[in-house]
Amino acid sequence: MRELIWVGGGVSFIFLMTCLGSAMVFFLRNQPSRVGQTLFLGFAAGIMIAVSVFGLLIPAIEAATIDGQNGLIPATGGFAIGVLFLFGLDKLIPHLHPSSGVIEGISSSKNRSKRTTLIALAMTLHNIPEGIAVGLVFALAAQTGGELASHTAALALALGIGIQNIPEGAAVSVVFRQEGMSKMKSFLLGCATGIVEPIFGLLMIVLASFFLPIMPWLLAFAAGAMMYVVVEELIPEANLGEHSNIGTLAVMAGFLLMMMLEIVLS
Repeated sequence: MRELIWVGGGVSFIFLMTCLGSAMVFFLRNQPSRVGQTLFLGFAAGIMIAVSVFGLLIPAIEAATIDGQNGLIPATGGFAIGVLFLFGLDKLIPHLHPSSGVIEGISSSKNRSKRTTLIALAMTLHNIPEGIAVGLVFALAAQTGGELASHTAALALALGIGIQNIPEGAAVSVVFRQEGMSKMKSFLLGCATGIVEPIFGLLMIVLASFFLPIMPWLLAFAAGAMMYVVVEELIPEANLGEHSNIGTLAVMAGFLLMMMLEIVLS
């Protein structure tokens, strides 16, 4: 029961941070400036890169080595599968990124989905790898029993993702507000985009409990899915316009913050 509470708390925390950010719609009148958006996107990208490396790939290799496996195989194989998984979702699910205004995924002349729905789907896709990552790392910590290092590493990962979820939730709820929705509906829909985090987190926990031998593959899978989001969406959008150098510095800042959290709390 204690471990269930521990794991549930981890996947719920990042969702609550998304809701906390979405609540900013009650206080913000306008969408953040282009510089502000660049800073947020770059910062989020840096955190997710560090999470992929320090929180997922390295633990995947270590877990495989402990089990007597060659860490290269699950690390590369799981990573590739994670990339292909997000690539498939990206191509199948209709969604819209506000910065580009272009509908991606399966679309046709019969697709009359509202802009708000397409934007919500875009943010939902973004949040899936985060839920997977936190669920797996917390499940791994629960399986190691009382090892402090595993628990603190899980806390560091959840804290880092939670930090970047606050401005993310704020940005998407403000977009919904500008699309004509009420503040309350914008807040609720902003929260809803993060609900996949605990859902996929708990799903990964169930898979990890039944398929413990493939935990290194699952960790690398989460890293690949997260890196796909970073390279496909966050970094290109952070480098749009004349403030690309600010976006680059924000990536480095996010990476450094997450790396320090991993070192200090591990």
